[in-house]
Amino acid sequence: MKLRWLPILIPAILGIAISLWLAQTNAPNPFLLIRVQISVVILIFCVGISMLAAAALAAWDWNQHTQINLTEEASEERRRFLSRLDHELKNPITAILAGLANLSTAEDENQRQSAQQSVATQVQRLRQLIAELRKLSDLETREIERGPVDLTELLEDAYAVAQDQPGADERRLNLTIPRAPWPLPTIAGDHDLLFLAIYNLLNNAIKFSEPEDTIELRALEDDNHVVIEVADTGPGIPNEEIPHVWEELYRGKGARGIPGSGLGLALVRAIIYRHNGRVSLRSRAGEGTVFTVRLPVGNVTNL
Repeated sequence: MKLRWLPILIPAILGIAISLWLAQTNAPNPFLLIRVQISVVILIFCVGISMLAAAALAAWDWNQHTQINLTEEASEERRRFLSRLDHELKNPITAILAGLANLSTAEDENQRQSAQQSVATQVQRLRQLIAELRKLSDLETREIERGPVDLTELLEDAYAVAQDQPGADERRLNLTIPRAPWPLPTIAGDHDLLFLAIYNLLNNAIKFSEPEDTIELRALEDDNHVVIEVADTGPGIPNEEIPHVWEELYRGKGARGIPGSGLGLALVRAIIYRHNGRVSLRSRAGEGTVFTVRLPVGNVTNL
């Protein structure tokens, strides 16, 4: 037992001592019952104080332990983020330096154009990474605009834009939205951010699936929530990677060679959480993945 716990025992020990003293004190018989009752009251009171003090100290210890764990987790997350950021920045910077070197030694116009195109591509990659990092930071610190959002229209627009993405014509894309007996309800939120979240999920499904795979965008109303799912019959996500897919700049083994910053799902989660919603995923290796978004149906009449 740690020494700092010893003072907690003082009230209990004092209560026991007083009770024993009263029990041993010589007094006329009429006072015997009174002495016993007083000793019991004192004992219960002192032991109660010790128990309350022990509970308070235990709660304080648990809180301190929790704070230490949270600090350590935050430190570890920050370390992982910086390591991934270093990797994401190092590759395009290295490519830019190589492109500039090739540009300076180019012997003809074709070589110069190729080097310029390589540099421009990597600069655009850096610009996109910085823009997404800024957007993610804004989502965590700034208030979002809220207005009536027609989810049926939003999902149809996201589906239409996704169909124009490279490789989409090689997949089977399906859209399922309820029409009867009533359409999806209007919710309160930021239309552009919600569009970005759904589009990112669709875009991921296209990028990480294979030709002839099926991708479904579907929605329904359930218990004062709208449930939106993006499902695919792609390769799935390994179980060990699932807890990390929402982390900033995380890219699993299946993402190697596929363009992207690793911020798409982090943005999705931040957007949905800022709308008081939840996002989750289910995946089976070799069978596919389902991303599920739950958004509350709020009162939009006062917006």
